Amino acid sequence: MVKVLTTSPGFGKHGRVPDRIAEMGWDLVRCDDASKPDGGVSDQIADADILVVGLVPATAETLVGADNLKAVIKHGVGVDNIDIPACTAAGLPVCNTPAANANAVAELAMGLLYAMARFIPQGHVSVTSGKWDRRVGTELSGKVLGIVGLGNIGKKLARHAIGVGIKVVATDPYADMDFAKEHDIEILPLEDLLGKADYVSLHIFGGKDNAALINRETIAKMKPGSKLINLARGEVVDLDAVAEALESGHLGGVAIDAYVTEPPETSHPVFGHPNAIFTPHSGADTKEAVENVGLMVVEDIATILDGGTPKRCLNAAELKK
Repeated sequence: MVKVLTTSPGFGKHGRVPDRIAEMGWDLVRCDDASKPDGGVSDQIADADILVVGLVPATAETLVGADNLKAVIKHGVGVDNIDIPACTAAGLPVCNTPAANANAVAELAMGLLYAMARFIPQGHVSVTSGKWDRRVGTELSGKVLGIVGLGNIGKKLARHAIGVGIKVVATDPYADMDFAKEHDIEILPLEDLLGKADYVSLHIFGGKDNAALINRETIAKMKPGSKLINLARGEVVDLDAVAEALESGHLGGVAIDAYVTEPPETSHPVFGHPNAIFTPHSGADTKEAVENVGLMVVEDIATILDGGTPKRCLNAAELKK
């Protein structure tokens, strides 16, 4: 029987995915032991055929003793927690699921834009606590949204935002200029975007290249009173700098969905600020998106077990060398 390990809490649970796995006859083993740093992967890896990765990193150490392993697949898009060179050295294809959850993340970004513009969470707390604090917000129409990372998610967000009258600017070294021209999106350097946007939404990969991209220096370049959304990775934002900017009023609000450590340490001052909104890394958590991601993973597993190379294989060229 094919043994599939997963560290993703959502894989194999939604929509048509459980039935597909059952039809395939695979043994799905969940490595979710919170008492172990790797969730228990090291206890199961020796006879595993496939590793489906969630937020637990897949490192060179993970692969030790994985003599039967045939692939490492991310249940999601970001592969910054997978050591791709180590997988390549071990002859293992690495795949992910690009665009499968793009609309879900973009829709949450829109929800957070409205929530910050109209103080929706604060209004809820005001009413349920017996108060009646009517805060005057702003309309999104006519505002400028700066999208950092114009990939699959950034493009979806741009379409949503433009549809409600928001002007979009973006920064991306590999921007699709045809898309930008079609939607009248100005491509700017990050510094110029920060100075122009009323809202800044982050949609980039994590890792050392983008660590603390939003810091004291870059926040200082943002418009006074502008607001920040992080639906990317926790390390992209310096929370100390964000807390200071909220306290000074230079940042008018922040909405965060991703954290360096999850769950985060909520003793940090940013979690106590009234203009900060938090969600539990739920950008991709819609029934539709989780099903789409799962079906992509199942498809790629089947392809690999049949001896093929999935079209979403990220290191196919290196494996051929």
